[in-house]
Amino acid sequence: MINVTVENFDAEVIEASATTPVLVDFWAPWCGPCKVIGPLLEKVEADYAGRFKLVKIDSDQEQELSQAFGIRSIPTCVLIVNGKPVDGFMGAVPEGQVKAFLDKHLPEADVLEAEVTGVAVSDAPAEDDPAAIHEALQQALLKNPDSDDARFDYVKLLLQRGELGPARAAFAPAAAKVALVRRLDALQRWIAALDSVANTDSTGLLAGFEQRIASNKRDFEARFGRAQALMALQQWTLAMDELLDILMRDKTWSEELARKTFIAILEIIEPPKVKVADGQIPPTDPTVATYRRRLSSVVLS
Repeated sequence: MINVTVENFDAEVIEASATTPVLVDFWAPWCGPCKVIGPLLEKVEADYAGRFKLVKIDSDQEQELSQAFGIRSIPTCVLIVNGKPVDGFMGAVPEGQVKAFLDKHLPEADVLEAEVTGVAVSDAPAEDDPAAIHEALQQALLKNPDSDDARFDYVKLLLQRGELGPARAAFAPAAAKVALVRRLDALQRWIAALDSVANTDSTGLLAGFEQRIASNKRDFEARFGRAQALMALQQWTLAMDELLDILMRDKTWSEELARKTFIAILEIIEPPKVKVADGQIPPTDPTVATYRRRLSSVVLS
């Protein structure tokens, strides 16, 4: 069992989870149920003999990490695989329930041995196999054409790869629902950003916007144009920084266009949420958490 802080989070959780699933236990010294489940988790870790790694995060001392995970009650446990949360549970659950939870996600001991020796153990597409990932997402959409999530994932992949034509075609059947579904609205705004820089020199376009902004800090059209160009280049944090500059000067400019576009970017870059019995555990990505807080601070100020 390892105590994790902001300083060693990447090494002990994100990097470690690339080879061994990591179970993160959010606790606090004053929490009675935490004192019950803590020793139980350590026992289970020993019983499973290396099939997963247990780490603990003091939610009081490491509030930045707690906020990034959206922790609202403790104890809360989240399982991280390949740097991403895959499942979680809350409360001091019994040992049998903990093991049942782990058994859903952890490879068997013989599977682990096969992975070490290089034997193929899964038909799931590897993260470094773009063709397989494309095929998997495309098939998911074909099997569930009414699924907004499946369409979002597939169109997002196409846009990430610069395949605007196929992305536009895949998005079209859901275009009528844009006003009702935030994720679809986010895709439409990304497509609009790509259209705004079509057949232009991105470097020259950005330079032009920056020159206009330098001469007039309140040239919001230039700021928004720069944000769109940065979106097209997938430079998400720089785009959000520009949108925040608009919001700090005029929150309602152009019918809150800056705020709506900022929210769209967060939707695009946000990792998938993890479903648990009592709700959803938000993404671990600290960038998303940080920019959500910055948006709230500016909008509510």
